[in-house]
Amino acid sequence: MTTPDTITLAHGNGGRRMRELIDAVFVRHLGNPCLAPLADAAWLPDRLADDEALAVSSDGVTVQPLCFPGGDIGRLAVHGTVNDLAVAGATARYLTVNAFLEEGLSLATLERVVASLAEAARACGVQVAAGDTKVLPRGLCDGLYFGVSGIGIRPRHLALGPSAIRAGDAVLVSGPVGDHGVAVMLAREAFGLSGDIESDSASVLPLTRTLLPLAGLRFMRDPTRGGLATVLHEVRRATGLGIRLEEERIPIRGGVRSVCEMLGFDPLYLPCEGRVVAIVAAEAAAEALDRWRALPKGRSAARIGTLVADHDRVLLVNDWGGERPLLELEDDPLPRIC
Repeated sequence: MTTPDTITLAHGNGGRRMRELIDAVFVRHLGNPCLAPLADAAWLPDRLADDEALAVSSDGVTVQPLCFPGGDIGRLAVHGTVNDLAVAGATARYLTVNAFLEEGLSLATLERVVASLAEAARACGVQVAAGDTKVLPRGLCDGLYFGVSGIGIRPRHLALGPSAIRAGDAVLVSGPVGDHGVAVMLAREAFGLSGDIESDSASVLPLTRTLLPLAGLRFMRDPTRGGLATVLHEVRRATGLGIRLEEERIPIRGGVRSVCEMLGFDPLYLPCEGRVVAIVAAEAAAEALDRWRALPKGRSAARIGTLVADHDRVLLVNDWGGERPLLELEDDPLPRIC
């Protein structure tokens, strides 16, 4: 255990320090059979019918600026929770929304954000059933934060998770990675750069729903904090298997790649807000890609890697056979981004 004596930004990046903090403090005090600290959603034992049960998820949203190309904090508040439920195999039905407002926030900004939140909820087919509002003194809230919880319905016998993953399984991603991270970074205007890159903020429910009937589906996750690399390290730790990633097959937009090269970021660690990482049996990979590519948000879906038993690392392999380890995230390169 190497967690410092005080909280740092690295404790919120989705990587090693966040995992250590959750285990050492929250799980130690709050652990129970329902608590799934590193999962996107918890599957509750109560069942609604013979073939349905409940799932619940919770998310905190802190992004700066509040509005950015392709989205805003209101859309993120809805999509973050809806997507966490979706990759767990559930369809969101109800949300609770807690708003933390900073003294001095303009009513026009609040109106815009809440209208966007409401529009996103309608588009996702969810209702905001409850909420709370708190106003904090100037300087304590960075404008506006949201805390969102969601309740969804899942097939009771669905078995998704690391325990289902086997050596030889394929790693898929539903579209280009890093868009959200770069869009927010450019919107901050802190680097003297501009561009037309937009956040990928969207519901992933159509992407997850089309894979649920697939017999070879093992695992799904949306790569938010810590990006694609962090999801793969979670899989590595949970399974004891290694992952070989084919570098040239990972979809990354040219503009995202250029910005990252100029500023020294790696797009594989940047958050996405409308993508899915799926692990499927090798024989099911082609059909899974066909299903995704038939959807507007899945046209750039790709098979990017394989689970292997001969090592327990995440390796990035290029077309010439060269390989390098993709290390677990330590620092937080872009705080307050989702």
